[in-house]
Amino acid sequence: MSTIPILRLGAVKDVQRLNDHAHSLGLNIPCDRELLAGPESPLRWPLDRGGFKFGNRIAVQPMEGWDALPDGNPSEYTLRRWRRFGNSGASLIWGGEAVAVSHEGRANPNQLVIAPHTLAGLAKLRAALLESHRETTGHDEPPYVGLQLTHSGRYCRPNAYDQPEPRILYHHPILDPKVGLSAYSPVLTDEQIAIIVKDFHRAARAASDLGFDFVDIKHCHGYLGHEFLSAHTRAGKYGGSFENRTRFLREVVEGIHSIAPGLQIAVRLSAFDTVPFRPDPKTSSPGMKGVGIPEPHEHLIPYRWGFGVNPLCPTEIELSETRQFLALLEDLKIWLVNLTAGSPYYNPHIQRPAFYPPSDGYQPPEDPLVGVARQLEMARGLKPQFPRLIIVGTAYSYLQDFLPHVAQAVLREGWVDFVGMGRMILSYPGLLLDALEGRTIQHRLVCRTFSDCTTAPRKGLPSGCYPLDKYYKDSELAGRLRSAKAKRS
Repeated sequence: MSTIPILRLGAVKDVQRLNDHAHSLGLNIPCDRELLAGPESPLRWPLDRGGFKFGNRIAVQPMEGWDALPDGNPSEYTLRRWRRFGNSGASLIWGGEAVAVSHEGRANPNQLVIAPHTLAGLAKLRAALLESHRETTGHDEPPYVGLQLTHSGRYCRPNAYDQPEPRILYHHPILDPKVGLSAYSPVLTDEQIAIIVKDFHRAARAASDLGFDFVDIKHCHGYLGHEFLSAHTRAGKYGGSFENRTRFLREVVEGIHSIAPGLQIAVRLSAFDTVPFRPDPKTSSPGMKGVGIPEPHEHLIPYRWGFGVNPLCPTEIELSETRQFLALLEDLKIWLVNLTAGSPYYNPHIQRPAFYPPSDGYQPPEDPLVGVARQLEMARGLKPQFPRLIIVGTAYSYLQDFLPHVAQAVLREGWVDFVGMGRMILSYPGLLLDALEGRTIQHRLVCRTFSDCTTAPRKGLPSGCYPLDKYYKDSELAGRLRSAKAKRS
C-alpha cells in the first residue's frame, strides 16, 4: 500500500463520491450517473471514418501475454486469452498483444513471434477470437482485428527472463545502467536498422496473408519505435532532427504499402513521457518499495532523451512534437491511433495507474486517479486538432466499477472515439458489453489493479489475472507466483 494517502476506489460505492474525490484533486473526469443501454448508449454508437466501419466504441488494447511457447508459437494460455478478447464484443481488437518481428526482438522468451513456423498458430488465434466474438454477440459482423508488430529494442530479452540483450539506438545516461550497459556498449548501426525495417515488411505481409485487418507499428512504452522518437543524440540519418527520428516509421510504412497494399496501418504512440522514476530510499523498508521519485536529472538539462517532454523541465509534458507526429500520420494515411504514455519499465505510474505496484515498481507518487486524468486530458486536447484520425483512449482500468460511467461520458463528450480496455480484459472481458446491453455489472470480476498481471511475467510466469480469474487463481501457477512474491525482489 502506498505511503501517501490515496482513496481506494474499490471502497467508493457511488458516482457522486467519485466526482467529489476527483474535484478535491482538481481533476476533470467526466462520469455519467446513469448507464444507458442499447442504441442510446454511446458505447453502441457506430463509427464510419477513414475506410473503417465499426459497430461499437469498445477496443481491446494490445498486451504482452508472456505465455507463448519458446519458439514463438501460441500456447493454450495464449489461445484462451484470444478467445476472451472475442468475448469482449469489441469492434476493434488492437493487436491482441505485441508480436515480435524477429526472435532477437522479443521482450521475453515467451513472446509471440511472427515467422514462417508460427503462421499456422497465429491463424488459429485469429480464428478462435472471431468464433468467440460470434458466439458472444450473436451476429456475424466481425471485429477489426490487427497485430501489433514490435521490436523490443532496449528491452530485448529473447532467450532468458534474467538475461537482458538490449539493442539500443543511443546511450541513455539514466536507463543504460538499468540494463547493464556501459558507455562502450554498441548501438544499432544504420545497416542493422535496415534489416529490422525489412523484418517489419515481412511481418506485415504475413499478417495480411493471414487475414488480419491492420498492423500496428508500435511506437510506445520504451520499445524500439518509441526510442527512435527520442533519438536526439544519435548521429546519422536516424537521429537528431524530427525528420530523421521518424525515418524508421516512414520506411516501414512505405514498404508495407508496396508489398501489402490492402493492409491498413495503425500506430500506438506514447504521446508523452517523463524522466525515469525509482523508489525513494527514504520511504523504502525491507519488503516494501518506497514512493516513486524522479531519478536525479538536474545535470542533464536540457534533457535530450525524451519525447513529449519539456527539455528544460522533463517531468512536464510538452506536446508540440506529438502534434507534429500525428500530422505525419495523417500525411501517411494512417488513421488508427492509440494514445498511451510513458513506459512500464521506468515510469509505470504514468503509463498504467495502479493502487498496488508491480514487483519491480514503486509506491504511487500520486493518487492514481491523477494519472488517469492526465491521459484523458491528453487525448481530449489532441483529438479536435486531428478530426480525421480515429483516436483510442487508454488508462481506464484504474477506474474500476466506474469505468463504464466514464467511458460513456468521454465518448458522449467526444474526448475519444474508442475506449480501450487493457488489464480489465484479463479479469472481465465483457464489462463494457454488459454495460451497453443493460446487464448487471459483475463487480466481483472488476480489476482492482493488484498488478499481478505484471508481477507474474517479471517472475517468469504467464500474464493473467491471478486474483480474480479462477483459471489462474486455482492453477499451480498461482502457487508459484505466491512463492516468488514472498521472496525479496
